[in-house]
Amino acid sequence: MEFDVTIGTLVLFPAVAVAAPLLVRLVGKVVAIPLVVFEIVLGLVLGPAVLGWIQPGDVTAALSDFGLAMLFFLAGNEIDFRTIRGRPLGRAAGGWLVSLALGIALAALLAPHLSAAVFIGIALTSTALGTIMPVLRDAGDLRTPFGIGVLAIGAVGEFGPLLAISLFLSGRSPLTAAIVLVAFAVVAGVAIWLAASGAGRRMHRVITATLHTSGQFAVRLVVFVLFALVALSVVLGLDMLLGAFTAGVIYRLLLSGAPEPDVEVVEGKLEAVGYGLLVPMFFINTGVTFDLEALLSDVRVLLLVPIFLALLLLVRGIPSSFAAPAGASFRDRAATALFGATGLPIIVAVTAIGVEQGDLTTGVAAALVGAGMCSVLVFPLVALAIRSRRRDAPPPGVDDDVFAPTEG
Repeated sequence: MEFDVTIGTLVLFPAVAVAAPLLVRLVGKVVAIPLVVFEIVLGLVLGPAVLGWIQPGDVTAALSDFGLAMLFFLAGNEIDFRTIRGRPLGRAAGGWLVSLALGIALAALLAPHLSAAVFIGIALTSTALGTIMPVLRDAGDLRTPFGIGVLAIGAVGEFGPLLAISLFLSGRSPLTAAIVLVAFAVVAGVAIWLAASGAGRRMHRVITATLHTSGQFAVRLVVFVLFALVALSVVLGLDMLLGAFTAGVIYRLLLSGAPEPDVEVVEGKLEAVGYGLLVPMFFINTGVTFDLEALLSDVRVLLLVPIFLALLLLVRGIPSSFAAPAGASFRDRAATALFGATGLPIIVAVTAIGVEQGDLTTGVAAALVGAGMCSVLVFPLVALAIRSRRRDAPPPGVDDDVFAPTEG
């Protein structure tokens, strides 16, 4: 049976997005598997690597970019720095610096030259906050001490690599890159200060008045803030994801002080647009565009996948475990390490830059992305299983109420 490429892709992309949550519910009766697993795997199976029913193109690439930007916007919007400040954020930042040094050092043993080692090392320090956040929310762990620790790890594990990309992988000298980054930080800092000082309160009345009208001011404001910060990043030659992440932080501050019912409605709309439309496009397209041939054509490249997966645990997982809540059990620390070692979006971004600049081969890039995909497929699942077993049998001497999920 032959498929019209345009029509087939147009129909199958949303069909995968619809089928994935149904499969989660069906398989979830036996074992809890994150939604993104099905989105990536279905995209891989229906894409050129296997069946060839979905063909990548400019439209799917643009939708994927929007989805990736929205994923980082939602991640930035989800972070409440007042909640993670102090011990969680400090431990997470210290752990990331250890990951960066360890990642580049170990990558230097595998890479043919230092520039490739920097790309690989930075990729290994990432944590897919936007990926694990829905998993934590669905498991009821998002607002628990355990979830707050993981959120801090994820925040640093996304923001840190973005800064590293802008400093070391932009093609500029480190001094020039630092000056450009400071210029972005000044603009973003002013915007964050204005938002935190209550500049957005004048808009709360407009947001409330248009919540259920065709005006939809809140959603339009999201689009403006997101596009403005992404455009600023592009103009300055920085990674667009830095702008998307910062836009999420700013928008959260703009909503601070708004009536709680209105905030809940707005967040529901953002999640509907993000997780219901744009974000699935990124994960589906990740599977569709995955270079399976480059990975399978060379046994040495294929062997890099388990090596990189193990390095994610070693480089990112172990340092992340130190950001677990005080008094956490071994199971909670192990689950924290697994969530911290879950990475994909940053890996995709870093490897794309590396291949474009000629510092990474397509095979090594495919192996890194493959390891990132495996981390998304395996690590959250194992972490959830460890957390579930802990709830069934809390260790002696630990107050189970501290780690129990909150309502809502």
